Amino acid sequence: MSDFVSGFWNMYVIVIVLGSILACALLLYMQSKATFTPGKTMGHVWDETLEEYNNPMPKWWSWLFVLTVVFSLVYLVLYPGLGDFKGVLGWTQQGAHKTEVEKMDAVVKPMFDKYMAMDVKAVAGDKQAMEMGKRLYLTYCMQCHGADARGAKGFPNLTDSDWQYGGEPEQIKETIANGRMGVMPPHEQLGADGIKDLANFVRSLSGLPNDSVRASKGKEAFTSAGCVGCHGMDAKGMAAVGAPNLTDKVWLYGSSEATITETITKGRQNQMPAWKDFLGDAKVHLLSAYVISLSQGAK
Repeated sequence: MSDFVSGFWNMYVIVIVLGSILACALLLYMQSKATFTPGKTMGHVWDETLEEYNNPMPKWWSWLFVLTVVFSLVYLVLYPGLGDFKGVLGWTQQGAHKTEVEKMDAVVKPMFDKYMAMDVKAVAGDKQAMEMGKRLYLTYCMQCHGADARGAKGFPNLTDSDWQYGGEPEQIKETIANGRMGVMPPHEQLGADGIKDLANFVRSLSGLPNDSVRASKGKEAFTSAGCVGCHGMDAKGMAAVGAPNLTDKVWLYGSSEATITETITKGRQNQMPAWKDFLGDAKVHLLSAYVISLSQGAK
């Protein structure tokens, strides 16, 4: 399919490209026929010391321009550059990329196949596999989780033992392969006082300083507002729906009363992109093993 929406743009590019080359060739021809008077100035003076002489361009410089014109014409015959004309060699960016990928796959595919046949935990214990996994992580994951994998606000720490969707190999692999969509609905209907009560109760769950009177009221709101439906009666969360544990010391967005109040009031929405289609099964398998290795010291 043509990249141009009409034949006009195809001809426009051809005319501009060939016209530019022709203009350059014409300029070279005119310069070759021009007469020069060595030692004579053109009357142009700068800073009272610099003068423009009527000297011809050095031959070697002129020939460089001639070679440029010839090279341009040969290039446009062999490769795409004139509108829809694909060049006699049929070269394309897509084809060149495909060739490079195939060459690389021929080298690395046997290694990925080797690890694909292994259990994820076994791969996590292989030093060479972890070097490969680290490179994958630094290429595709560090932008959100950080170079040290300790995360940031809204992006979980991968080096601890806290897992929002579960830390088993198949769960981690599912997260990387198909992504996750975390949604915390807003609860503005509770009103300012109700939200403040609930925020104090949530802080009390993990031993943070709180207003005990408000926390007591917030405990009722925790049930009536439907929080137990995701976080559970014990507030320890549910990996099946990605609801975090509210009783530990791990906070994805922060543990201050203001931050928790904001979360309850406005809700949260966070997405982990799916990588299966982009990376393929073998790289997802290897990356899953690397992520597991990051948290092994925390167990």
